[in-house]
Amino acid sequence: MSIPHRLTPGRFRFSRSGASRREFLKATGSMAAVALTIGFEWSGPSRRAAAAGANPAVFAPNAFLRIGADGSVTIIAKHLEMGQGSYTGIATVLAEELDADWAKVRVESAPADAKRYANLVFGTLQGTGGSSSMANSWAQLREAGGKGRAMLVSAAAKEWKVPAAELTTDKGVVYHAGSKRQASYGSLVGKAAALPVPDKVTLKDPKDFKLIGHQPPRVDVAAKVDGTAQFTLDVALPGMLVALLKRPPLFGATVKSFDASAAGAVPGVVKVVQVPRGVAVVAKSFWAAKLGREALSVVWDDTNAEKRSSSAIMNEYRRLAEQPGASARKVGDAVPAIKNAAHTVSASYEFPYLAHAPMEPLDAVVKLTASSCEIWAGDQFQTIDQGNAAKAAGLDPQQVTINTLYAGGSFGRRANVWSDYIVEAVSIAKAYGADGTPIKLQWTREDDLHGGLYRPMYFHKMEAGLNEKKELVGWRHVIVGQSIMAGGPFEALVKNGVDGTSVEGAANIAYQIPNIDVELATTKSPVPVLWWRVVGSSHTTFAVEAFLDEVAHAAGKDPFTFRRDLLEHEPRMKAVLELAADKAGWSSGPLPKGKGRGIAVCEAFKSYVAQVAEVTVDDAGHVTVDRVVCAVDCGIAINPDVIAAQMEGGIGFGLGAVLYGAITLKDGRVEQDNFNSYRVLRINEMPKVEVHIVPSAEAPTGVGEPGVAPIGPAVANAIFAATGTRVHLLPFPKSGKA
Repeated sequence: MSIPHRLTPGRFRFSRSGASRREFLKATGSMAAVALTIGFEWSGPSRRAAAAGANPAVFAPNAFLRIGADGSVTIIAKHLEMGQGSYTGIATVLAEELDADWAKVRVESAPADAKRYANLVFGTLQGTGGSSSMANSWAQLREAGGKGRAMLVSAAAKEWKVPAAELTTDKGVVYHAGSKRQASYGSLVGKAAALPVPDKVTLKDPKDFKLIGHQPPRVDVAAKVDGTAQFTLDVALPGMLVALLKRPPLFGATVKSFDASAAGAVPGVVKVVQVPRGVAVVAKSFWAAKLGREALSVVWDDTNAEKRSSSAIMNEYRRLAEQPGASARKVGDAVPAIKNAAHTVSASYEFPYLAHAPMEPLDAVVKLTASSCEIWAGDQFQTIDQGNAAKAAGLDPQQVTINTLYAGGSFGRRANVWSDYIVEAVSIAKAYGADGTPIKLQWTREDDLHGGLYRPMYFHKMEAGLNEKKELVGWRHVIVGQSIMAGGPFEALVKNGVDGTSVEGAANIAYQIPNIDVELATTKSPVPVLWWRVVGSSHTTFAVEAFLDEVAHAAGKDPFTFRRDLLEHEPRMKAVLELAADKAGWSSGPLPKGKGRGIAVCEAFKSYVAQVAEVTVDDAGHVTVDRVVCAVDCGIAINPDVIAAQMEGGIGFGLGAVLYGAITLKDGRVEQDNFNSYRVLRINEMPKVEVHIVPSAEAPTGVGEPGVAPIGPAVANAIFAATGTRVHLLPFPKSGKA
């Protein structure tokens, strides 16, 4: 998910008022019973489907589309909307092939059901992540819309006794030019529902797209403006209690004992219960739970806890970087190539732990009984959360219902294989008595920053060799850090000691270099780690692109042309690099004193992004990022405005991380508490951003994450251009000096 789209005047055009939007939601909520539902069973090559009301044995259960007798079009989204625009993208793709009236389109979240709503990239798992929402839904939703349209056309043709080929559709209406007849989709749903779903349909030629490639207003903006959008924080059920959990101050510590007497005496506190992750205070309000937690006395067993400081951990990483690691990629023989090179370059880069810090801290509402568990949350991994919640409750997964609501950000945090905040909420409800009392678990901002599951800390050691012609002949890259995949359900994805998420962006480096050696040393710590927006490329792209700039400088070559020459075999990456450089005026000459321009490019989630950053560094070393020019190739641009918003959001998110982001430990304790000590980018620090989208006929790829990766090295390279000083330590030192 990106930083929420800026509501810049003129960027959105609304055809209805907030009041009419509320009326529309009320009307569609009580939609007429007559409806046409299209579903799919993606279990075989025929991909057959059946209409609602048909024999359940042949009716495919993956319902993505519902058209009411009132003409309203409800599109069922299997992906979480957390600000990244997935609802709009999903609706655009399906509505395009359906020829729906965009003003009548609404989106609702799918229930947790992997058999019907699996992410096709993940296999039989329902979830959102890896910038896969559009990529895995593209063909599926086009076919859903196309088959729906074909059935409506067939219904009209049958009623009018004319060939279906003579009919056309537009904005929810079927037309017959010869007889000048027309029928709204709503008037046809009863007849269409009785027809068989065709095995195959002809999808639109891209030249005929009316929504895809254009900028229909986001489907979630109006509800977020008029207050009808529901986040977990908004949930208020009759008799609901609020719980706050006291967790160990050291990672790996456990509860030894606790005294609840003072907490229980706080007005409004109902019960204090111990659960696997700590001790929870359950109260009638958030404030009562907070005061109760502050009064709670807990003795912790820290025998197996992490007690080192960040500096000690990084010292270990530096030592490990000097030892042989697991091979992540080997082309030629880099070590002798570098040793025998005419010129050598070396550098190291240090990256701290990073928190996700979404705008809405983690929260979940649970209503648990002896035979059922109902959950309300901004749920990102429905299948995994359903299974973990069932285990915690002592139920079968089929007994767990998940109501997926809007999420106020995630950046990967809500998608974890332990379902930590979901399991916490279920465990508290179970310890409370599993009597059907709704309980809302609320994390505070301090809980969020202290709670772990960080982007891992990393150390990168880089070496390169240039021959006498100043050509890059050897590249060695050593990465040291914790594994995200090891020790969990995805352990099998760690191959020969290499976690692919630790080395992506490095092991698959695109530059044409004859000798490449990429190694990984994986460390262990009780500090829990997790993927963070753009995952491995959040640190590998920085190391690769910042170091390549150093190599270009050592070779006496322009950083842009040096990269371009190494990308002759990568036309799409080369194209975004050239586009960004051109639009930024790379060849227009040097900037004034104190200003610098830097460039970086990457591939992440099959999208290509290049960015040019312009910075100003004052006499005190303070860095201001003035302008960022971004070029992106993400295949077919479903909604250019959403793509631009994701690039803008990714740039802002990435800037905050490289300028300020760091979770640090002192004797094992997290030093940051809130946004005063864990800074994120502020609105007055956001640079001017220009986004240029490469026209493409390729299938769409991800845009939620790739924009984050190049901004750090682009800015670091710009700082060098302005000051002659390289940045090797993140976040950037406040003085602007490494």
